[in-house]
Amino acid sequence: MASAGEGLRHGERVPQRRRGEALEQAILQAAAEELLESGYAGMTMDRVARRAATNKNAIYRRWPHRAALGAAAYRHLAQAQIPVPDTGSLRDDALALLRQANATWSSPRGAVLRDLLAAVGDDPRLLGLLREQADGSAMDAAWLTLLDRAVARGEAPPEAVHPRVASLPIALLRNEYALRGNPPVPDTALTEIVDEVFLPLVRGRASGP
Repeated sequence: MASAGEGLRHGERVPQRRRGEALEQAILQAAAEELLESGYAGMTMDRVARRAATNKNAIYRRWPHRAALGAAAYRHLAQAQIPVPDTGSLRDDALALLRQANATWSSPRGAVLRDLLAAVGDDPRLLGLLREQADGSAMDAAWLTLLDRAVARGEAPPEAVHPRVASLPIALLRNEYALRGNPPVPDTALTEIVDEVFLPLVRGRASGP
């Protein structure tokens, strides 16, 4: 008698009866694995369906095109909660959080994001979908938490707790990746972002509008 997995291609799973959230999570996990193994160019609806042991119709009912599935799969990879450093010092917290982001972006997950961004030229829908995911992201929330704690300790004025202030260090780190093209960014650059830009901005907010 043939075993349950006999005849399956590499990466495929034994078909299961799933629906709702369970099926959606299985599809997202399969798509995320395809992105990690083959990149966005190699992630097709057929391959994801085989890996998730479902059919393409089940995928298209949830994500109308490959760009939507690719962006959702990246979000599935990135949705793990970001630990917010709490060292008792705004400077040390900011450096620790920036180092976390640097390590993530130079990891396989970061390679997936760079691959998706590189594909924007061929599929412009990706850019809008990735931007939507960036709004209110876990990383922005982590920086706002960091600033809230600094205000409570008396290290920062209340005016510093602002989305534009919170997003600045990551925006500058992203720019370093765009300019250098070779991750990870040196720690000296991270220190400059914190000491020369972020902290002066935070302290200067006390006299701002």
